[in-house]
Amino acid sequence: MTDTRAPRNANIFDVARLAGVSHQTVSRVINNHPSVKPATRERVQEAIRQLRYRPSQAARALVTKRSRTIGLITPATADFGPTTLAISVNDAARDARYAVVSVNLPDVQAASVRNAIEAMLRQNVEAIVVIANDVAVAEFARGTDATTPVVVVAAGAEPQPLSLSIDQYAGARLATRHLLGLGYETVAHIAGPARNPDAAERVRGWMAELRTADAPPGLRLDGDWSPRSGHAAGMRLTVAPGATAVFAANDQMALGLIAALTSRGLRVPEDVSVVGFDDIPEAEFMSPPLTTLRQDFALLGAQTMERVLATLESPTPLEPAEPLATKLIIRESTRPRRE
Repeated sequence: MTDTRAPRNANIFDVARLAGVSHQTVSRVINNHPSVKPATRERVQEAIRQLRYRPSQAARALVTKRSRTIGLITPATADFGPTTLAISVNDAARDARYAVVSVNLPDVQAASVRNAIEAMLRQNVEAIVVIANDVAVAEFARGTDATTPVVVVAAGAEPQPLSLSIDQYAGARLATRHLLGLGYETVAHIAGPARNPDAAERVRGWMAELRTADAPPGLRLDGDWSPRSGHAAGMRLTVAPGATAVFAANDQMALGLIAALTSRGLRVPEDVSVVGFDDIPEAEFMSPPLTTLRQDFALLGAQTMERVLATLESPTPLEPAEPLATKLIIRESTRPRRE
């Protein structure tokens, strides 16, 4: 009778038997203990390769007191920024040989974040990363008093050791400055959700740049990040053809805005210049290609994981983390004001 059972995975005792050592010695080799002789270490490593042995995370945690696992709390949203950032954090964790336990919260309130943090602490995570899309949630997470480090990714706070962000304020100023530099008297703004840290910082930057330039206050229209809300704003926008400039707080709303303007018989950029924010992959293929602010989410994800590792391993307190800069990408949706 043929044995159809799947082959058993090798364990630490199989490795010890093949290498002719104790399982304690195998454990020391796996955990890079300096007391193992080079010849013994090489023999154990060769046995590990032959048996294709993979130490379990649970077993290693018992020996090292470390789980090599981090928790990741994100909003349950398809929005480009949080989704891309979560992917980047996962990629960086994998490169550092850490596992990630993820929780997507449809209701991102302080209470739900607290419950998620408590649940992750029970799973022996070494650190927790919170991607916050609500001002109150960011403030709560930054103030969490836990022995496990909680790293918060959100705009708006003063630089802190366990808080990282992209400089939304400076990016918004750059977008507004670009339009004013093209000769527009002022700049209208389609804002994101009021409680979103990124949206709040972009509004603050837009207003600050108008004040610095001594420009008249621009019209503010509120959106919710979606193309539909950008379209609705575009249908309400009062346009002086050739003399109107709009800064949309993300590329999706800029897409809806351009569609609305086109349906009204207005042209971008001949009648209205438009700047977005994010530089989504579709931005350069829009009609016209969109001028926008690029955010480096891959770098932010890598820096987030670096901050996690530094927090766990550094014997000295960390310096505050400075926000990452954005980059203005000039395409065909902006042009100088017509006289």
